[in-house]
Amino acid sequence: MKLSNRVETLSESITMAITALAAELKSEGKDILSFSAGEPDFGTPQVIKNAAIDAIENDFTKYTAVDGIVELKDAIINKLKRDNGLSYTRSQVIVNNGAKHSLFNLIQTVIQSGDEVIIPSPYWVTYPELVRYSGGKVVVIDTDDESGFKITPLQLKEAITSKTKMLILTTPSNPTGALYSKSELEALSEVLKGSSIIVASDEMYEKLIYRGEFVSAASISDDMFKRTVTINGLSKSVAMTGWRFGYMASANDELIKATKKLQSQSTSNICSITQKAAIKGLDGSADSDIESMRKAFDARRVEAVELFNSIDGLSVVAPDGAFYLFVNIKKISNDSMEFSKKLLSDQGVAVVPGVGFGLEGYFRFSFATSIENIRKGIARIEQFVKSC
Repeated sequence: MKLSNRVETLSESITMAITALAAELKSEGKDILSFSAGEPDFGTPQVIKNAAIDAIENDFTKYTAVDGIVELKDAIINKLKRDNGLSYTRSQVIVNNGAKHSLFNLIQTVIQSGDEVIIPSPYWVTYPELVRYSGGKVVVIDTDDESGFKITPLQLKEAITSKTKMLILTTPSNPTGALYSKSELEALSEVLKGSSIIVASDEMYEKLIYRGEFVSAASISDDMFKRTVTINGLSKSVAMTGWRFGYMASANDELIKATKKLQSQSTSNICSITQKAAIKGLDGSADSDIESMRKAFDARRVEAVELFNSIDGLSVVAPDGAFYLFVNIKKISNDSMEFSKKLLSDQGVAVVPGVGFGLEGYFRFSFATSIENIRKGIARIEQFVKSC
């Protein structure tokens, strides 16, 4: 059977693949410590669970509007106004099956064959795959430790061509935790002025900030508000990864209408029960839970950075947000895939090679696990590095 060219262009998510391999090895009785998964190790807050239980008991189990129930869209609108200073109407918001689905719908809706999409590297593994699937061309802007893993206005200017259709911006970043400041976003916005380039702003880790202040890209100026599609969800902030909830907001009603049309012919509405539960994740009811998680992540971050930077041959830039460390292994190896494979086989430690994020010479280490596991895992990594 001949598969479609579109599907054959896709690569399997390297983070999912390594997480699955680690789980398989663990099920075989091997002593595996996995730092590859991109999800909190905390449970979903009880107030959100209770809302889901209420929805089930009240038989809220039927189809809903494709773009989400009115109460949920209003909760998103209120959240964006309260937290980000952004004003949207119901016709400018759509609910999706996770932010990955939001990105898929957006890119499928606006990117055509030959369109160029600028993606700063290191990037979340899914971005370039979605662009290629739509027939678009990926234009990568490289960053590194020296730049704090953030692109400069000059780099952006030099990457733009007459075919540039979109810039994908992630703040805080997966995999580096880099956070763009207001002044840095303003400088990038100046480069975009006068163009029709869409900014896809992935703000999934917005609530997990340790240094600096989160600023939504669309809030920078009226020009940025008009060109930016804000993408967010609740997977990371309130540990709802498996619930599959994401959303997209844009000042362009027609763009949202087009993504709704696509969604109506693919998944239709997201889970009705998730919709009811998500309201509590957006309206402030879970804020104390979010803060508790953030503080726990921050304590782990501080210790993990200190431990890694004490290992000869390794270094890491302390992240401003999210729950990952992007560890520099260039003094040890410039083949992150081989390094990660040997680390898993020799020490039973699973990390994600940097090559999967578009930047060689690093690996991603998730600190969304217990401090005991972090200490044990880094000790094993140190042992491995000494043997290299």
